[in-house]
Amino acid sequence: MRDGTSTADGLDGLDRPHSLDGGRLSARTATELSRLLRSGEVSAVEVLSDHLARLDEANGAINAVVNIDADGAMREAQRADRAREAGAPLGPLHGLPISIKDTASTTGFPTTSGSPRHANDVATADDLHVARIRAAGAVRIGKTNVPEHAAGSNTFNTLFGPTRNPYDLTRSVGGSSGGAAAALAAGFQPIADGSDMGGSLRNPAAFCNVVGFRPTPGVVPNTSTDVLSTLTVTGPLARTVDDVALLLSVMAGPDARDPLSYAAPTIDAPVQAVPLSGLRIALAPTLGGRTRVDPEIVESVERAARLLEDAGAEIVEVAPDLDGSVEAFRTLRAAEFFDAFGEDLDAGTESFVDFLAANIEEGRRLTAVDVLRAQQVQTRLVREAARFFDDVDVLLSATTSVLPFVVEDRFPRAVAGEPTTDYLSWMEPCLALTPLGVPGISVPNGFSASGLPIGLQLTAGPRRDARLLGIARSVVDVLPPSIRPLAV
Repeated sequence: MRDGTSTADGLDGLDRPHSLDGGRLSARTATELSRLLRSGEVSAVEVLSDHLARLDEANGAINAVVNIDADGAMREAQRADRAREAGAPLGPLHGLPISIKDTASTTGFPTTSGSPRHANDVATADDLHVARIRAAGAVRIGKTNVPEHAAGSNTFNTLFGPTRNPYDLTRSVGGSSGGAAAALAAGFQPIADGSDMGGSLRNPAAFCNVVGFRPTPGVVPNTSTDVLSTLTVTGPLARTVDDVALLLSVMAGPDARDPLSYAAPTIDAPVQAVPLSGLRIALAPTLGGRTRVDPEIVESVERAARLLEDAGAEIVEVAPDLDGSVEAFRTLRAAEFFDAFGEDLDAGTESFVDFLAANIEEGRRLTAVDVLRAQQVQTRLVREAARFFDDVDVLLSATTSVLPFVVEDRFPRAVAGEPTTDYLSWMEPCLALTPLGVPGISVPNGFSASGLPIGLQLTAGPRRDARLLGIARSVVDVLPPSIRPLAV
């Protein structure tokens, strides 16, 4: 039963087909696998075995998953099977394979953050969201690759090397959750955790033809950092909206150690689709001209808007007032980076990639007044978001400014024919929205003329995460299927 042929049920009940071989267990969604596991039609060992086989086939070329512990994963799968056979209560992620983002700690695995200095830093405890994932029954395989210290949106580092796009091995997977997105696209796992500061869930999802969800700050508590911040959040990736909701339902929930966390409305999995008819959708492919975007991506957003209008939605061309957003993001991010890495930079205990070192130095030059003024801008933006989303249900925009670029280029040197200024400027379609404190999701939106994935970004009002998932569930149903053969 390892190849899944005895369980082939077609795509009934799935909210999105994908490019993987549908006859294999490793091609099934988490929602479908969960049903098969709970019914006993397949075992956790069988599910894991096919995902490990898929890793053997393609991870050498893609390099999405690092520090794999196949034996440990098999022991966890066997324990999951024994629990089902004993009639024990099964968690919502029972038997589902996962590798954890390599910036998050999980017991027994190194947490390297893509840095040689931390190559042997084996975790002795789980981060909160990882503990919740494990308690829900998931089976750990390894860690997913990241850029050095999750800086930037191209997944490469000197410890493990670059992660390559499953649709074109010469191209980037984005980042910083690039290994996670590539692992999903390649069929190495059905769900993945990630984090997002300036697009690190949304950007790689777009590059890899999967779904990445940035929750409202506080939906998933952050107990592993020393600074309270609304910039960085933890969230889920998957191949379907339903699977994203499944993982989010496990990760979400307040924790007293994070005063920003709160009890969000229940996340349904499967998602209850929100009808498109009557929705008021703001169309702003370039966020009202504030970001440069490749014309082919702009056209893909506009094409999606036409399909949504045909389905009954009202499309209005309007964007939120994002004045000062990019500048505030850059200031607050630089301050956080200096706080996190300044001492190591000064002591010479770590050799940082040049653009990260420059970002740390940028933080050193900031004054307290600079940071407070950036926080004032963010406060205004949060209030602007509340006003804007009182008038529209969702904002439709580009997830990325460019198509997946050549992986050896550390970042794109131009966007829409104009030079980029640094490794952050091309990420503005996502990072410009981060200070607003709102949820966002990237869903597959077809392929370019050259065969590369394109993402569509949907953003909703603060704390409307469940509603955004419901809207996204309906949106993917009217978009053309994002199916194209993988490179490996």
